[in-house]
Amino acid sequence: MEQAAPAIWLVAAQAALEKKATGVRALDLRPVTSFADYFVLCSGANQRQIQAIADEVEKALKAVGERPNSVEGYANAEWVLLDYGDMVVHIFTESARSYYDLDRLWRDAPELALPA
Repeated sequence: MEQAAPAIWLVAAQAALEKKATGVRALDLRPVTSFADYFVLCSGANQRQIQAIADEVEKALKAVGERPNSVEGYANAEWVLLDYGDMVVHIFTESARSYYDLDRLWRDAPELALPA
């Protein structure tokens, strides 16, 4: 019996955790908007770590056949956005995450449970 592939939001979240991202959250946007199904939000301590998280997310998703439509902010690494169409991964510095506060902006979106 074939096992179902993990959801791409879960692959992205686990890849971020592999690189020690903090504050990792996955939000189900389907009940609140139609432009994307999922957001994965996380933070890194510095530019190098944020780029490493972005690289790991891209690598893990590529392994399951997913490629980003676009990548924004990688060079500056204050806020890296990986757009996969139905899912958007946001990787922030702590100050950028606090400033843009997507956690509050999308507070009506149900949070998806990440494995321990």
